[in-house]
Amino acid sequence: MTGSRSQRITLVFGALLFLFSSTHVFGQLDDPDPNSPTPVLLSQDASVRALAAPAGQASRKGLSSLRYSVFEPGSAVELFVRNLRLMDGEGANAFRVYAEDSAGHKFRFPVVGLRLSGPDRSTYGLKVTLTDEIGYWDSPVRGDLAIYVTWRGLASNKVLFGYGGTGGGVKIDEGSRPDSGNLGPRAAGPASPEYIGYRWSGDRARFLQQAAFGLSPDLDGRIRRIGLRTWLAEQLDAAYPSAANPYPNIPLKNTDPNNATNGCGAAPNPTTPEYRICIRDHYSMYPIQTWHFREAFYGEPQLRHRVAWALSQMWVISGVDTQQSSWMIAYHKILSQHAFGNYRQLMKDMTLNPGMGNYLDMVRSTRNNPNENYPREVLQLFAVGLFMLNPDGTLQLDGQGDPVPTYDQNTINNFTRVFTGWTFCNTTCPNSLPGLINYKDPMILTQANHDVTAKTLFSYPGAPNTNIPANTNGATELDMALDNIFNHPNVGPFVSRQLIQHLVTSDPTPAYVGRVAAVFNNNGLGVRGDLKSVVRAILLDPEARGDIKTDPNYGKLREPVEMITDLGRAFNVRSFNGQLPSDGAVQNLANNMGQNPFNSPTVFNYFPPDYVIPGTAINGPEFALMTTGTSISRANFANTMVMGTGVGVGENSPNGTSIDLTELTNASAADTTGNQLLDLLNWRLLHGRMSAAMRAKILPAVTVIPTDHTARARAALYLVVTSSQFQIQR
Repeated sequence: MTGSRSQRITLVFGALLFLFSSTHVFGQLDDPDPNSPTPVLLSQDASVRALAAPAGQASRKGLSSLRYSVFEPGSAVELFVRNLRLMDGEGANAFRVYAEDSAGHKFRFPVVGLRLSGPDRSTYGLKVTLTDEIGYWDSPVRGDLAIYVTWRGLASNKVLFGYGGTGGGVKIDEGSRPDSGNLGPRAAGPASPEYIGYRWSGDRARFLQQAAFGLSPDLDGRIRRIGLRTWLAEQLDAAYPSAANPYPNIPLKNTDPNNATNGCGAAPNPTTPEYRICIRDHYSMYPIQTWHFREAFYGEPQLRHRVAWALSQMWVISGVDTQQSSWMIAYHKILSQHAFGNYRQLMKDMTLNPGMGNYLDMVRSTRNNPNENYPREVLQLFAVGLFMLNPDGTLQLDGQGDPVPTYDQNTINNFTRVFTGWTFCNTTCPNSLPGLINYKDPMILTQANHDVTAKTLFSYPGAPNTNIPANTNGATELDMALDNIFNHPNVGPFVSRQLIQHLVTSDPTPAYVGRVAAVFNNNGLGVRGDLKSVVRAILLDPEARGDIKTDPNYGKLREPVEMITDLGRAFNVRSFNGQLPSDGAVQNLANNMGQNPFNSPTVFNYFPPDYVIPGTAINGPEFALMTTGTSISRANFANTMVMGTGVGVGENSPNGTSIDLTELTNASAADTTGNQLLDLLNWRLLHGRMSAAMRAKILPAVTVIPTDHTARARAALYLVVTSSQFQIQR
């Protein structure tokens, strides 16, 4: 090599920089393989009957000699599984065992133990109790069941299992292959082949439905270049909201919308557009609703917006009782400010938010008239829950097998007296105005209205401030009580599980909850409640990541708000005429589907986190919104946006909203077989998981349409959006 030493160093550095940049282009540098291996449930020799034994027998006999066929209900058995890559500390609570009989009745058997088994150290024994832990069906069925194991959202092959007998006609699904315990270890490779065109693109598409309000082609391309973790780091530090979409600056108004002086005009006339717009912009949730959708459609800080939306469904106030948009905006600013902050500070700022104070009556709670609404809900809904939890979020049970209550009425009474004496700051705060109630600045303490008697709070190992002495200042008491609640051992798993439910999957395994809760309890630097670390842990967990999830119970029903944003972001959401951005006035579409943004029907949100789908024991919170009427509304939404022209222009939708079908139309024209069109939809909306059966039904329904490529594009998109595979975010 010729040239000076400095020139040679520059060339070497440039080559390294090029290599670094090139590696980033293909998304390889900071994105290790997100796919977990698919678990393999072992069977006897080349049969389809489970390799299993009564608990404890396999250690004495060895796997090769196991020939058990029938196991009694209620007994403990050991199943054997291979093709796992376990993390340190990953154990039995990462697995679930499902069974189904010939009539379609389903069971879930609790996994109570995990151990390495066999000389090759590649086989694990799962200790299972043959009792249905979720109560799908409690009839005394006897005969063969089809059983399978799930782990990290992946389902194993199915095998036959004799439950009190054999026979009964249960069928093993075609393609479910047996695996003998005598086989060597299987390679722990990706769970699936290439699904939608380039490496791990399915995982990136899934990631954008979890960490953002849906995939946009530009954002997917960027994450392909820089990797998930780099984008995640950028998002955790990004300014919010977007510069082009600041929070609406809505002034406080008189609490009576018809007040002639401070309301909407000296001579209010409901027939005039000016009066209607004044009422809309000040005395309804319209400004924050349309702002929310614009930020979801176009905003750069997607992750903070998504987490703030999740927190708004945990720390609920509602336009049902929150009269003015300015009050709701002040509340939302707290959620977004602390979405990546500390949960303890979120607890305090939300406790003193006047919108919350009004909604749950703390602003009216005094020593002579204490109100238990806020103290009850801060315990039940915002922090610890009704029952004691294990670190992985499972219920602690007493000697009779019943859940252990977290608190009783006496606990509520003591916390109620703590939260007395707070009121609106109507005279001395930055937003105080004569004659108006200040719903923007934090509430202030009136010590004379505060209960100064001694209080007894939570008592648990290491609990701070179990007892508050008499005559303590109310502000000091508030901090003491919040510290006592915040450090309760339930808070980590309680909060972590709900955030997982909102972002990733409705029924996470206890192992997933436990890993995230451990980060909530300690972010690695000794800090408790660091939501930035919690969100990162949720999104990068192996139960969240991967190209394809095959566990049929994995995922979540898409909320109406996310149905709208997922479709809009995937297909260039824009104004009604296609020339401008959408105005975001699509809240009526969400309302028709059962989710009117910022107008939750109760403090329990649009759906409770423990909602169980009727007729099953599946935890599926969003299914509380799914009724006969709303299921039709979901189809009507697709009809409006896909088969129709979108939301038209009107007084409450100045730009209107539509989607761009150009790319789909071009894909149809480029390939008259319809396959390119379906490939594009598979990537944009299903991150590569369109089943062969679904494709086989949609393709002829599209190609039967004469070569009107816009009509074909509309039909294909409508069929995908209304499909169960799109309705469930997986």
